[in-house]
Amino acid sequence: MVKKMAEREVSAGGIVFRRDPDGTPRFLLIKDSYQHWGFPKGHLEDGESPVGAAFRETREETGLEQLAVQGPIRIIDWHFRFRGRYIHKFCHFFLFESPDGECTPQVDEGITAVRWEPLERALEVLSYDNARGVLRRGAEMARTLLAVGQGRVRPRPEPIPPAAAAT
Repeated sequence: MVKKMAEREVSAGGIVFRRDPDGTPRFLLIKDSYQHWGFPKGHLEDGESPVGAAFRETREETGLEQLAVQGPIRIIDWHFRFRGRYIHKFCHFFLFESPDGECTPQVDEGITAVRWEPLERALEVLSYDNARGVLRRGAEMARTLLAVGQGRVRPRPEPIPPAAAAT
């Protein structure tokens, strides 16, 4: 029996947080067309870096304009079958801070809802275990950034353009 090799796919996404007036962090979740709660993410475009793709996908899927990249969280991977293909997917996640702005789900891409949740509630709502691990690590990073006096969104002259972010 010949084993079929998995096709490799690479995507990137964002864990977005913002602070309530009392300092409590809330994390942004999106609901996809399969009714699963997760995070904004998508495939890298030609020549695009993972951070550039995460920034673009997060903006597109949530409608948030002001996002500050706080750093890489981790890469997760999983295997699945889709339309007769065997796929090994890798997803790079980055932590973003969003000080304000209304979220608008990207309906034409199947995003049906968005919501901000405190960490414990977000962990309950998420549909996948690997997403919970990414969120826990992102929440640790957010706490650390704030403890050392960073992590507050600073105005940025320009968002990261995908071409410039490619390395």
